[in-house]
Amino acid sequence: MREIPITANDAGRRLDRFLRKYLPGASLSEIYKIIRKDAKVDAKRRSESYILNEGEVLTLYLSDETYDKFSRGRSGFGAGSPEKAAKAKRSFAIVYEDDEILIASKPFGLLTHGDSHEKKDHLANQVKDYLIASGAYDPRNEKVFTPAPVNRLDRNTTGIVMFGKTAAAMRELGRVIREDEVRKFYLTIACGVISDEVRLGGTLTKDESANKVSISDDGDGKAVETIVRPLELLSFGDGLRATLCEIELVTGRSHQIRAHLASIGHPLIGDSKYAGPDGSAVNRYVRARFGLSTQLLHAYRIEFSNSVSGSEALSHLAGKAFKAEPPARFTEIAHGLGGRYIKPRPSKNTDSKRKKK
Repeated sequence: MREIPITANDAGRRLDRFLRKYLPGASLSEIYKIIRKDAKVDAKRRSESYILNEGEVLTLYLSDETYDKFSRGRSGFGAGSPEKAAKAKRSFAIVYEDDEILIASKPFGLLTHGDSHEKKDHLANQVKDYLIASGAYDPRNEKVFTPAPVNRLDRNTTGIVMFGKTAAAMRELGRVIREDEVRKFYLTIACGVISDEVRLGGTLTKDESANKVSISDDGDGKAVETIVRPLELLSFGDGLRATLCEIELVTGRSHQIRAHLASIGHPLIGDSKYAGPDGSAVNRYVRARFGLSTQLLHAYRIEFSNSVSGSEALSHLAGKAFKAEPPARFTEIAHGLGGRYIKPRPSKNTDSKRKKK
């Protein structure tokens, strides 16, 4: 028999979902069997959809052998102390951190989550390892909770990713994103001339086999909305033009910005997947001059609305905005194309910073 006190980070979860994380070695049918026959919450049988509350005690009537088998794979179980575990080298910057959330700036080339090819060195693991090292998260004291990102960026998109450091903060961050209480802004350079603000709508459908999306006015996909605000017109090469833009992502779908801009004839520079003939000349130029062969896109600012003041976990963020400066690569390309809106960063090897011999 095992008695499991339900903590604040466990509360609010369905019983079946809690057990799926707590006993990762058990199949779904085995989880349901445990709920029916071998589990009680505060000495009462509960349904699989029962929502756990802080202070309750979940009792599992399992043999040690069965418990050990079903617990294999759970974080911190049978794998030694977290201090001895291999750690991912930190490459992200911290934009903001408090007791509830962490806002990270993801660098180019780093996955937000792991995939079948990269299971260790991704942003979620780097942030988790940082929080363990700082003492903000101790997996030995948690049953199923792990700090995790609530938004995601493509591997080659840089900028802001938000993490909940507590279960309550993660739930609230997810809610305020779904209910449009957080505004999300990006910087990019689009091929061609965009003179005025454009509000784009339509529906998005995804081709899974090609990992590509398409936008249509009357499709059956998911509704999307993107606002494009031109910041500066750029002229370069032999009569080539591009526009530095601020993009407000009203809805957040996979590849939304890339597909939406391409759908109106202004693909992002470097984005060969969506460029087509509208971006071929500019892309040849930026590849030859800067070696750019992927989209130039940076998630640079978020703004919390005043309505989050009603959230216990996020009330202190009401009306606040956070910004991640564009990476040096972005400013180098923007400046190299004649841009002045984004100034180039000073070199780290300036005379004032050189060591005296």
